[in-house]
Amino acid sequence: MKITILGSGTGWPRLERGAPAYLLEVGEEKFLLDIGPATIPRLLKLGVKIEEIDAFFLSHFHPDHVTDLIPFFFATRYALGYKREKPVNLYAGEGFSRFFAGLQNAFGRWVEPPEGLLKVEELSTSCESAFLKPPLEIRTAPVAHNPESLAYRFDFEGKSLVYSGDTDYSPSLIALAREADLLILECSFPEGQKVLGHLVPSLAGQMAGEARVKKLVLSHFYPPCEEADLIGPCRNYFSGEIILAEDFMTLELT
Repeated sequence: MKITILGSGTGWPRLERGAPAYLLEVGEEKFLLDIGPATIPRLLKLGVKIEEIDAFFLSHFHPDHVTDLIPFFFATRYALGYKREKPVNLYAGEGFSRFFAGLQNAFGRWVEPPEGLLKVEELSTSCESAFLKPPLEIRTAPVAHNPESLAYRFDFEGKSLVYSGDTDYSPSLIALAREADLLILECSFPEGQKVLGHLVPSLAGQMAGEARVKKLVLSHFYPPCEEADLIGPCRNYFSGEIILAEDFMTLELT
């Protein structure tokens, strides 16, 4: 498995950090974990065409995590440009159908992919789910942010990666991430600036420590994080490797 951080920022526009989006590559398949504003140009910068995306995994429906679904759906209407015929899978928490209906109400048929191109699966937001997408085993768990918020775990050939999306301290996420090789956790604000529904470094470290993960990536940084010590407060609770996310950073699990 290989994960590339396309956006380590938030909904606050910045040149140095894009909105949340992560490209997960497993074998020949490519998945997007969230798709915030300007994700598609970042994919193109990597040399990845939108026709190559096999599935979307949405953590929740806030604009900074889903906005580039609009240009993606719009692009599928262009017969001269979008060539993919194999269906694209989209996984999200309960309520996505209502959310998508809202987009269609706003934009009409321009955000309706051709029939058969998009397969949507709504996942439980009240309990852990598990399913196979060969060669992957995928598990999800609800997290403390929005009613539809989910974290995802991907297991492949003895390696495991967990992506939190936005979250507050969540025992369900700790259980999902147990013994994972890599945990990507949001860390929206520095110590002493806790906001409901988000983490600060000490809480991120506490969750990673309780889950006994091997490696922790902190991401989803608002501007106050840039001048703050994020690793120190996290280290008080987690002894493993801590990485501060940067856009276009790539990590491999082998």
